[in-house]
Amino acid sequence: MKQHTLKKSFSLKGPGLHTGKECKITFLPADANHGIKFKRIDLVDTPILKADVSKVSSTLRCTTIGKEDSSISTIEHALSAFYSLGVDNVLIEIDGPEVPILDGSAKEVVKKIRKSGLLEQKEGREVFVITENIEYKDPTTGAEITATPSDNFNLTVLIDFDSPVLGKQYAQLEDLEDYEKEIAPCRTFVFVNELETLLDEGLIKGGNLDNAVVIANKPYTANKLKQLGKKLDRKDIKIEKEGVLNTTKLRFPNEPARHKLLDLIGDLSLVGMPIQGKIVAKKPGHAANVAFAKVLKQHISEFKKLKGKPIYNPNVPPILDLEGIKKMLPHRYPFLLVDKIIELSDSHVVGVKNVTFNEQFFQGHFPGNPVFPGVLQMEALAQTGGILALSTVEEPELWDTYFVKIDNCKFKNKVVPGDTIILKMVLMSPIRRGIVQMEATAYVGNKIVSEAELIAQIVKRK
Repeated sequence: MKQHTLKKSFSLKGPGLHTGKECKITFLPADANHGIKFKRIDLVDTPILKADVSKVSSTLRCTTIGKEDSSISTIEHALSAFYSLGVDNVLIEIDGPEVPILDGSAKEVVKKIRKSGLLEQKEGREVFVITENIEYKDPTTGAEITATPSDNFNLTVLIDFDSPVLGKQYAQLEDLEDYEKEIAPCRTFVFVNELETLLDEGLIKGGNLDNAVVIANKPYTANKLKQLGKKLDRKDIKIEKEGVLNTTKLRFPNEPARHKLLDLIGDLSLVGMPIQGKIVAKKPGHAANVAFAKVLKQHISEFKKLKGKPIYNPNVPPILDLEGIKKMLPHRYPFLLVDKIIELSDSHVVGVKNVTFNEQFFQGHFPGNPVFPGVLQMEALAQTGGILALSTVEEPELWDTYFVKIDNCKFKNKVVPGDTIILKMVLMSPIRRGIVQMEATAYVGNKIVSEAELIAQIVKRK
């Protein structure tokens, strides 16, 4: 799969739903690996904000990225369209703080993308493949989102607002090919009681009855509807049998659930790469969507690191066996913590440590529940890195390596007897004046058990 951008730029205009400010937004082609970024061209410093979950600053009734004085709101509909149509790289110029609401859906953006066409780029696409169940729950709102392995990206959304009018609804998208027809036209929605409160508070300044579905979540008297009509500057407001105000017609019987699915796609696109997996969301909202996207982003970070996990085949002769290691390192039993070296280059080294219950520290470290100490994992990594450092000098047996500093050390999974630890050390910068800075990662199976940045110094023995 290759990355894609737009063939031609296009623009849209309109008010923002919440600010009411008229904005022009222009979507421009971008280079490969650019991602999707917004540029506030109305501000002096024209800040550029990446559409990334780490940049989300608010999820109150929409998704907002950036700081208060240079933020961009209601980005989810456009992001949903770009993700679903396979657009990876776009620069989005906007002359205001909020993406125009248009008709409350992603329909217009999809039309413009189709008219522009897509340009295939040389670089490949990275896809995050869900390999295990990932869950998120919010006990306060009752929101639950789960990702499970699947052959493609598909979603199911279930909503329940405890409303006798709207009732429970669900929406499903089994293939992104169906997004344009089945999901993109679905508009945002609001309940009458919410609408009244928002109007009284001076919010939804750009909202009108043409860009939102308004649902009556309880019976309303003729007098109450008349008062509401005055606020909305509409006459003869009635409630249809579906519980929707007669100012608009539903595009689908379950349009609210479908719009929630639309929002979910837009918010999940903030993880920064396509997802392969099945997503099931119960009572989703922007806050839950973004929280789940952050969970996925953590898994993606692990996923990227595991892509660099060395392959250990015990049938292949090692670069250095135990005797070869002893010729380079001064460590001896019980403190020699590397059994073999299986990879060695100018910039990286990979070692292996077989953990057995016979090691003496297990007698006193968590007796009855043996756990390989985290500090010894760091020592094993450091010894492995010592092989790399000493391989750069003549007569390595005359030199030693000493710890200088450990940064960003994290222990992620416990190591127990019977485990085989794969110890990977990668130079972060060229060795200068004997100072060696390395990125350290320890693996057991398909899990990262510990990681850190280690700095050591090569010192000649006196």
